[in-house]
Amino acid sequence: MTPDRFFSLMLLLASRNAVTTQELASALGVSLRTVTRDLNWLREAGLPVTAQRGRLGGVTMLPGSGLDLTRLTPGERDHLSLAGLDEKQRAELDASVESRRALSKIAAAQPRRVDELLPLTDVVHVDSRPWLQARASGTTPASLIGPVRRGRRLRIEYDSPRESCPSDLVVDPYGLFAKAGIWYLVADCARLPRMYRLERITTWKEVDQPRRIRENQTLATVAAALVDQWEHNHAIEVSATIDQTQIERARRILGQRLVQDDHEESTTGHRVRIRFLHLEDVRTLLPFGSTITVHGPAEARAHLRDLATDLAHHYAPSPTS
Repeated sequence: MTPDRFFSLMLLLASRNAVTTQELASALGVSLRTVTRDLNWLREAGLPVTAQRGRLGGVTMLPGSGLDLTRLTPGERDHLSLAGLDEKQRAELDASVESRRALSKIAAAQPRRVDELLPLTDVVHVDSRPWLQARASGTTPASLIGPVRRGRRLRIEYDSPRESCPSDLVVDPYGLFAKAGIWYLVADCARLPRMYRLERITTWKEVDQPRRIRENQTLATVAAALVDQWEHNHAIEVSATIDQTQIERARRILGQRLVQDDHEESTTGHRVRIRFLHLEDVRTLLPFGSTITVHGPAEARAHLRDLATDLAHHYAPSPTS
């Protein structure tokens, strides 16, 4: 259950004596099955929600639940919607203080008995950043959140690794997206969706125009489509054999780009297919050295050979040494 739906459901139950599941589903814009699951979740969380069958029945919240939603300020309620972000990411959005205050009010609303379990927030800590991640440079999430929330167009200078010089772009932002510890600006550029890493946005400024996003599209739908495209679309498919000792490492690094053709181990290793968006991306295989043998296509083998030759020349002994 999302934070927004949780609050909407609690407000509906608190403001009515009894409400049917059909009325809840219509008000929340979800299915009956989803409402039933949400109500079961509330009961399991210890909230006094009851359901009475019959013409005069319905779902009710017993008085004295102790959860007073009016104690939350509008800003605190808004910050609770940042589900899934760890403390560092909330701080990057300048959202840490209000988020902690709102969560503490919710936690204080229901006193814990001695025999109850400790709150999950006390015993589970989430840090979604990758290991050994360097400190990000460039644009920060906190600096962009204001213009994005105002729904303005942005002019950005984007330093793409595939371009020789930064590009000057006018984009229509949907919002900010955190994925695997990296922040992205999700926006349309010339009506086409894109994700821009914040650390590669060298400069930006607001354009005195409202954003022009596509109808019926949201940050969540556009981000999901872009992630799916990145994980499944490809322009080149490499066939290769990976040594048995490196197959687990390859799965971690290559993720869904790696498709194993057979699950049987052999003396020569595992036969796989690896999908890349661009031919240049095959350089990802260089750190594996000779433990990955690329069989085709020919242009992938040639590009790897050129890359390896350049690397060998770079480290060749100088004539004077």
